[in-house]
Amino acid sequence: MACVLWVLLSPLALASEAALQTERLDLTHSGVGYLALTIFVLAYLLVMLEEKLHLRKSKPVLVAAGIIWGMLGFVYTQHGMPQVAEVAFKHNLLEYAELLLFLLVAMTYINAMEERGLFDTLRAWMVGRGFSLRQVFWLCGLLAFFISPVADNLTTALLMCAVVLKVGGDNRRFVTLACINIVVAANAGGAFSPFGDITTLMVWQKGIVPFADFFDLFVPAVVNFMVPALVMSFFVGNDRPAAVSERVFLRRGARRIVGLFLLTIASAVMAHSFLGMPPVLGMMTGLGFLQFFGYFLRKTFNSSLARERAIAEARQDRERLTYLGNVVPFDVFSRVSRAEWDTLLFFYGVVLCVGGLGFMGYLSLVSEAMYSHWDPTYANIAIGLLSSVVDNIPVMFAVLTMNPDMALGQWLLVTLTAGVGGSLLSIGSAAGVALMGQARGIYTFGAHLKWTPVIALGYIASILVHMWINASTF
Repeated sequence: MACVLWVLLSPLALASEAALQTERLDLTHSGVGYLALTIFVLAYLLVMLEEKLHLRKSKPVLVAAGIIWGMLGFVYTQHGMPQVAEVAFKHNLLEYAELLLFLLVAMTYINAMEERGLFDTLRAWMVGRGFSLRQVFWLCGLLAFFISPVADNLTTALLMCAVVLKVGGDNRRFVTLACINIVVAANAGGAFSPFGDITTLMVWQKGIVPFADFFDLFVPAVVNFMVPALVMSFFVGNDRPAAVSERVFLRRGARRIVGLFLLTIASAVMAHSFLGMPPVLGMMTGLGFLQFFGYFLRKTFNSSLARERAIAEARQDRERLTYLGNVVPFDVFSRVSRAEWDTLLFFYGVVLCVGGLGFMGYLSLVSEAMYSHWDPTYANIAIGLLSSVVDNIPVMFAVLTMNPDMALGQWLLVTLTAGVGGSLLSIGSAAGVALMGQARGIYTFGAHLKWTPVIALGYIASILVHMWINASTF
């Protein structure tokens, strides 16, 4: 305790008299600053070792955020400026709250669609068609690319991987290549949509890139996916495994929930584009739509179930009767509870940690080093490479906090690289980490690393294509 107090109260911990005249103290060369950096690095090392330690990634960053802002509060209180630290904390908290509620609604809809059987129906259709391995490889990649702009890339990757494992069986090479393809496709698909990834959502909500301009990244994202997919497809056999018959029932209201989700997205876009309000307003309104629909499903549950059971009995459909016996009423709040709370809490810890380091002045130093002494293009490419090792959420939040003066083309570039850079390593994205667990022992860090040079070709090609076709935005 005495050691910690010495760090906090030592001359290095306190800003100079000149700095006291400003609202923000420069703590970059202070004991507090060095301690905060150390705490953040240690916390992030624990995050990177999540698979080995079986420690959820939210825990270390939550603790780190509390310690960093606790130290900031202590230092600013000692200087008679507690309100300055409080306002800074609330500013970061508000940014997180907007993203939290947005993501919570999106996750609730995705979980509702999953509970209604939409994803199971898609999987059953794919495994029952008798496609060849190469066709499954391409179909899973294309579906991952086009589903992830609307659903999150984690859910998309898990769905496609389930198909690959069902079809591939003991064919380890096919499963490995298909998983790599899915990770690359899901990350690339999320890069051109404001809803496809947390990083693109942050950029959109910040108001830096207009909604429609994200779609300038569509062609570069296609290139990022297609280049490695074309190369890997030559190593996938053309065997045609036997079709696996699987009967899946689509629950009542599934298609209408999809329609409500599209209406919710439209509400978020209109709230931001036409009303000048945060997109979260439209998303929360959309959650209200889902709650009303859930109320309707519950009120009509018994009559609907009786009608469906009568039809099944008339057809002597025992399988459907068994299914109907296990049907329960739809509950919106059970879908909310199934949101990825570890990810949402990890996001809180990251936003507050990075925000605290930025408030100390470290992000200004990084911004000066990267965006003043480097060409912005090289800096943004480096951001993508960094996101393959460090999660792209803190990387992008740091860039947004630094807010370098860049052209629209450069902001689109850093959005692209932060989104697809995580594909270079299996640990670089949530999709890769999840698939290492789902296809444990087959899709591994080492198996992905062997194909990193091919994925890097797609990374480089997508950057060059963006700089070519979107040259007018630079």
